[in-house]
Amino acid sequence: MESGTAQSPRRVTVADPWMITRDQALVHAGEALDPVAVARGFAVAKFTTEDLSGERLQSIRVTRHKPGRRCVIEYQLAATDNSPQMTLIGKIRRKRSGRSAFELSRAFTARGFHATAADRISVPDAVAYVKKLGLWLQRKVSGPEATALLLTPAGPAIATRIADAAYKMHRSNVPVERFHGIDNELEILESCLDKVALVQPTWKFRIERLKLGAQRLAQTLGHRKICGIHRDFYADQIIVDDDRLWLLDFDLYCQGDPALDIGNFIGHVTEQSLRIAGHPKALAAVEQAIEDRYVALAGDTMRYAIRVYALLTLMRHIYLSLQHESRRHTTQRLLSLCETRVVGMLCDPGEPAKAK
Repeated sequence: MESGTAQSPRRVTVADPWMITRDQALVHAGEALDPVAVARGFAVAKFTTEDLSGERLQSIRVTRHKPGRRCVIEYQLAATDNSPQMTLIGKIRRKRSGRSAFELSRAFTARGFHATAADRISVPDAVAYVKKLGLWLQRKVSGPEATALLLTPAGPAIATRIADAAYKMHRSNVPVERFHGIDNELEILESCLDKVALVQPTWKFRIERLKLGAQRLAQTLGHRKICGIHRDFYADQIIVDDDRLWLLDFDLYCQGDPALDIGNFIGHVTEQSLRIAGHPKALAAVEQAIEDRYVALAGDTMRYAIRVYALLTLMRHIYLSLQHESRRHTTQRLLSLCETRVVGMLCDPGEPAKAK
């Protein structure tokens, strides 16, 4: 359905702190920040019943940018007699039109993740697909990211709810053709660790030993059942709106091992503990809560695989810590921690890895 008009908006503020128009990989970035081009694109947006007329446009703001890969843009729309003020999230990805991501979001909505889902587990509404701008639009939802809330006394209870959300997602049967297996996970990890060795050549032996440990752990997983997984599941991807959870960013959604999502979440929590509290077990109650709840729902065979994936995720954070100045103080401790946990899991796979 077409909506709106191409009337040029007035007094539209544009904020682009990352200067995404200089990112040659994002070919539509310039148009997506041009109020006139946006008005024209919104006027012929597909699959929406919202009024996206250009005169509603108040501001355009880039909120995230991963150079050469993707960006996120917020569009603020004024209220009308028939529509309230609202903010739409536009997403642009390199070499993608946005159509498949838009359709995936609508598929989740159709499978029980709509805004009024009784279990309070939802995905923000997909509002429109804007071919002319190479992006799709999603309604912005309110509430903080789960990351900060995990540090509060409510952290374990929130983690339990997040396990419920992950289990619902894994059972939703939203179809997808892409597949990500343990070999793919190892390939990404080894590439990251090789880059660490280049930056820190004195760690080369330790890095090679860690890569070997990761390979041995992967071999212990055996055959795993697969389903649709998020593949980038961590607390920043979850908005907590009172007692409703909103799941975000399904850009990497694919077929894979559901234990990967829970392990990835736990690995991020461990890194957060080390970085913020100075100790890897500071949020142990949060880690235990999500693991125990997910295992209660999906079966005890999940527990070991979750711990393997959590450790693989933690290894990847050795590399990620070097990409952010604020995290570099954790790099050497992450390396030592991963070394200790690999030995612990290979020597006694039935017990949780012990941290120093």
